[in-house]
Amino acid sequence: MSKLEIKSPLPGTFYRASSPDTPVFKADGDAVSAADTIGLIEVMKTFQQIPAGLDGKNIKFLVENEEPVMAGQVIAEVEA
Repeated sequence: MSKLEIKSPLPGTFYRASSPDTPVFKADGDAVSAADTIGLIEVMKTFQQIPAGLDGKNIKFLVENEEPVMAGQVIAEVEA
């Protein structure tokens, strides 16, 4: 199985859920489709949804919730 990378399109703070009291968009081990939102990036109090952009299974997040990320940084990997 090949691994595909999901990268951050912009710098900011990565969030795995829309608020602290809601479930994460995707958990480690979940399958994803291209249109699925896997998290949010906050830039200057504006939140941008991050779509998976690809189909895969067994997602593994490489960054933690509320962790700063850079543009182009790998956020997660999925199996093709």
